[in-house]
Amino acid sequence: MESQILLESGTNELEIIEFRIDEIGYEGKIKPCYYAVNVGKVREIINLPKLTHIPDSTYAVAGIATLRSSVITIVDMAKLLGKETGDVKASKVIVMEFNNVQVGIMVHSVQRIHRISWTDVEPPVNMIDDGLVTSIVKMEDRIVMLLDFEKIIADICPQTALRIPVPSNTEETKAAIRATKYVMMADDSGFIRKNIRNALSDAGYPVLEACDGQEALDILLDLKKRAESKHEPIEKHVSVVITDVEMPRMDGTHLTVRIKDDPVLKTLPVLIFSSMATDDNIRKWRDLGAERIITKPDLPNLIALVDEYAMK
Repeated sequence: MESQILLESGTNELEIIEFRIDEIGYEGKIKPCYYAVNVGKVREIINLPKLTHIPDSTYAVAGIATLRSSVITIVDMAKLLGKETGDVKASKVIVMEFNNVQVGIMVHSVQRIHRISWTDVEPPVNMIDDGLVTSIVKMEDRIVMLLDFEKIIADICPQTALRIPVPSNTEETKAAIRATKYVMMADDSGFIRKNIRNALSDAGYPVLEACDGQEALDILLDLKKRAESKHEPIEKHVSVVITDVEMPRMDGTHLTVRIKDDPVLKTLPVLIFSSMATDDNIRKWRDLGAERIITKPDLPNLIALVDEYAMK
């Protein structure tokens, strides 16, 4: 799937696969609900395979299935989202891979692939689903919701959750230096922001947060004005930028381009943290000017990585 549809990095575009997870409404009629996932996370779409039940598994885990030489966990998305489905049964499984984890999600139908701009993707407002919705796309006759699959998988399989240890032997001198180095972090997932923020804060770094690339750029441009008005280097106001790729309004690759095209901001090191860091994507993101690509296996060394760039 990933090799068939490739987007140029930095264009602020994405491709999503739209799917339905229906429920039964109060009148007993089928109520279609529309969701989507970034194409970059999808390996393939298959018919619902034969499932093997896992004893004592989380309620939303339908079972496991063999897919060629791999055994993958299959998640019942209707149960996870608390939908009453009656006799409506899932017929398809979207097989995804990110953060070195493969998982399949059961859906009622797969609609189509859309190529859209991140400017058409909006943050959710007063959404429910326990923070599982990261953004929405307004189509002509429906609203499509993008889900926080990193949080979903972490909730179902805690052993896959993000864990960012803080060095226990932090020197007082290093901690004092960190306290003067501001880190900008942009991510639309509240779950990921919380984990990274807590780790950075525990290590002594003050953190500036943004929910998407546009908010991050607005903050950076404001800091640039402040620095220029005081005749100070931008690094006095922000030292490192950590950004996700998938974000509403402006994605992380376009944010990287905007930073590196700015005569003042271009000196800021940009660290891209993404669950979609394939070899091809890593090459593209580095070509845009990102200093480092951070993947889940790098997280135990996150503080050391930030130290490397913030304390130059």
